[in-house]
Amino acid sequence: MAASSQRKKKTRRSARTSTRTSGNPARRPVLEAAPVTASDWIGAARLRTLPLAIAPVVIGTGAARSTGPELHWVIALACLAVAVFLQIGVNFTNDYSDGVRGTDAHRVGPARLTASGRVRPRTVLTIGLVFFALAALAGLAIVVRTEQWWMLAVGAVSIIAAWFYTGGKRPYGYYALGEVFVFVFFGLVATLGTTWVQVFELPVQAWLGAIATGLFACAVLLANNLRDIDQDREVGKRTLTVLIGRRATQVLFTLFVLAPFGIAVFLALLFPVAWISLLALLAGLPAIAIVWSYRQPKELVTALALTSLTSVLYAVALFWAFVS
Repeated sequence: MAASSQRKKKTRRSARTSTRTSGNPARRPVLEAAPVTASDWIGAARLRTLPLAIAPVVIGTGAARSTGPELHWVIALACLAVAVFLQIGVNFTNDYSDGVRGTDAHRVGPARLTASGRVRPRTVLTIGLVFFALAALAGLAIVVRTEQWWMLAVGAVSIIAAWFYTGGKRPYGYYALGEVFVFVFFGLVATLGTTWVQVFELPVQAWLGAIATGLFACAVLLANNLRDIDQDREVGKRTLTVLIGRRATQVLFTLFVLAPFGIAVFLALLFPVAWISLLALLAGLPAIAIVWSYRQPKELVTALALTSLTSVLYAVALFWAFVS
């Protein structure tokens, strides 16, 4: 009787243990599930975030054209390739790093490849590194063409920063520094770098445009982290949103979305067509409304997409203003 009771207890303990994650998550076997499709890979690339890569290149190119007699299309397209490849690389390595840590185990947004167990973590990591390599090759082409060799260091730092956002033993994205990363690299570096390699100048409109794109990128990250605030608290991911709470995040998101339009009003004194950028509020204001009124976290996915759309509409309007 006692032996039977012991066996039952051991069986229950074994069942409980089997539901927990243990060992190195990167070595977990892939779960049996539906085959991964092309749409799954496209979803993992997070195309809704790509406007954040496009916007700084558009504004930076417009600022360059406003100071020079011609548009350097080849260099501009190479800058776009760097930005887009780097963004996709970040998305895949973020999928890998958060997945192996278990951060994405109970996420609200679209399922991730690593966390779902449908793709081996090493495969996801490899895809991310391939996109980093493509970004590096495009950047190297720009450096060779412009002979701005010091920018190799800028490119290297950008890739390193992209990896340690969620990768490594102490990722700074887990310590409320994610907004600093996106503002610096997807705002200042991307925009100013695009302008510099085309005209070797950094006019005031490039700086103001860089600040605007950086703020939009921060707003998108805030919307993302607001959606995942409960899950991030549970797994110990200390994002800025986790530290300051929902209401302060809503206020900060609103400021980050509206501040670029204040910049546009100032730019309109120099480039009158910049007033047209206010039309981007048609996407920005609904995003703000969702952030303040959402009932379910998944609604913030729409706010994230609208904010990304706002950034690229804003960028196109400033480009038009700069080249007119």
